[in-house]
Amino acid sequence: MSSSDLAPAPAPHTLDIDSTRPLCPLLVADVNALCDRLEDAGATTSAVIRLHGTGPAENWPGDVGIDVVSRWEKALRRLEQGRFAKIVTVEGVCSGPALDVLLTADHRIGTPGLRIAVPVTHDGVWAGMALHRLTNQLGGLHARRLVLFGAELSEQRALAIGLIDQTAKNPAAVAARLAGRFVRLDPAELAIRRQLVNEAGVTSFEEALGKHLAACDRTLRRTRGEFAGARGNA
Repeated sequence: MSSSDLAPAPAPHTLDIDSTRPLCPLLVADVNALCDRLEDAGATTSAVIRLHGTGPAENWPGDVGIDVVSRWEKALRRLEQGRFAKIVTVEGVCSGPALDVLLTADHRIGTPGLRIAVPVTHDGVWAGMALHRLTNQLGGLHARRLVLFGAELSEQRALAIGLIDQTAKNPAAVAARLAGRFVRLDPAELAIRRQLVNEAGVTSFEEALGKHLAACDRTLRRTRGEFAGARGNA
């Protein structure tokens, strides 16, 4: 066993998102700043994001211009595609910006009694990319009612349809343990696995086969030590 195996994992980078927070440049900056810290840390850390709220977002995204909406969606996409592992904890009501962030995460831990609220106004559910992610992640059958009319899901329902992966009375402790485990995964390979999952529903078997075989080949070569040898000769 190497010394790196025995060394404690570094503390994850964290962020808090309140469900009732309106969309604004500061919110966009907070997400981008988290991405900056994670990218600067490279393969040595992961993210734990605390999502919380006392009620559903009443007027998401609020009085905001389309330029800020575009910057928000780009920040979420940056977070979603980052090579680092992203764990979220959900306490109370998850809605508005917290729901947007939830849908970008790799692992989702809820607390007993949580609620997930898809906000709706007289114009309907906000037509942001959360609708796209909900449909891709849940399928049309589960997403239809949420996307068309808005809804509030209980802890049990969120678990049943896969919006939450698990619940815990102390989600922060569970998240810290998972972050320590996930940080040991190769970040590039983690990103590739995430991409393969995301593309599976819209890519034919024949189109996907090459990418899967390439990922398998990298794993087999790493097992044989070919990558380590190449680095040593560089």
